[in-house]
Amino acid sequence: MKNLKIYCLMTTIAVGVLTLSCSKAQRSSGEDNNTTSSPAGGGSLAGKKVLIVYLSRTRNTQAVAQMIQREVGGRLVALELVNPYPQNYQAQVAQVVRENNENFLPPLKTKVDSLDTYDVVFVGFPTWDMKMPPPMKSFLNQYRLTGKTVVPFNTNAGYGIGSGFQTVKELCPNSTVLEGLSIRGGIERDGILFVMEGDREKQAQAEVKTWLQKLNFVK
Repeated sequence: MKNLKIYCLMTTIAVGVLTLSCSKAQRSSGEDNNTTSSPAGGGSLAGKKVLIVYLSRTRNTQAVAQMIQREVGGRLVALELVNPYPQNYQAQVAQVVRENNENFLPPLKTKVDSLDTYDVVFVGFPTWDMKMPPPMKSFLNQYRLTGKTVVPFNTNAGYGIGSGFQTVKELCPNSTVLEGLSIRGGIERDGILFVMEGDREKQAQAEVKTWLQKLNFVK
């Protein structure tokens, strides 16, 4: 009788441990809700893993990155610096000019794990000083997207991308760099910050969809 009680107790403990393990496994499988292995839009991205890395000061580039994610799925990663730029616009402009002149690459707080698992990497940034912002240069120098498909996108104040897309090609010599998208955003100099709402948001969404269709990323 004593042996039977011990057996029943051991069985109960074993079932409890198994149930707890299954519960943990189920929670772990849903931790990264921003990652999808199969893009929503199908097309040539079907079955490929997508990463969307962006730098955004006034949230316009972030909004475009989110529009891309809604179309193709993937994981969103915002670049953050160890030492953030000044909030004052003129002070930030002066710092960026110095960094460009000195070829300074600001250290990134952001770390991207498991980069080797991604097939397609979207890189988004605003135009600063008619160039690619130094933090995005830091990212491309640090991670070297060798063998990956790289897709640039940009927001600007109406002056265009400057040399930004050319810099993507220069910093990704062993990647396949596709045609980029440039969208007009705010004009921080004039106090016009976040503009991706209302009709402007709808227009930007249409531009993103047309671009992705041209790349055969969505139907």
